[in-house]
Amino acid sequence: MKLAQVAVNVKDLDRATAFYRDVLGLKFLFAAPPGLVFFDAGGVRLMLSRAERPEDDHPASLLYYQVDDITHAYEEVKARGATFQGPPRVVHKDAAHELWMASLRDPEGNTLLLMCPKPTGPRSRR
Repeated sequence: MKLAQVAVNVKDLDRATAFYRDVLGLKFLFAAPPGLVFFDAGGVRLMLSRAERPEDDHPASLLYYQVDDITHAYEEVKARGATFQGPPRVVHKDAAHELWMASLRDPEGNTLLLMCPKPTGPRSRR
């Protein structure tokens, strides 16, 4: 089984579309009525839509976007207008890896995180 699609609730579809396309740089796939917008998030389809019922109108789950170079991605997304809650930092370290993350919010208040595993130890210095 593989994750195929994630839905993110939004109130302002145009504002959210601009953020995910222009600030995060996700590939726009298509828009469909009534008020659905789809992106490719590394092989997983991301759907932006308004909640159909009041009880479903809440922020999305936390979404973690894996990047190859967190410093570069942080600087690039920040330059496009994103406000981060702080610079990238190590959140976990073991003998083989460090896990770096940086968190931000989209214009709808949903928390997103950039994550980047970096190898450590003798093999990473080759």
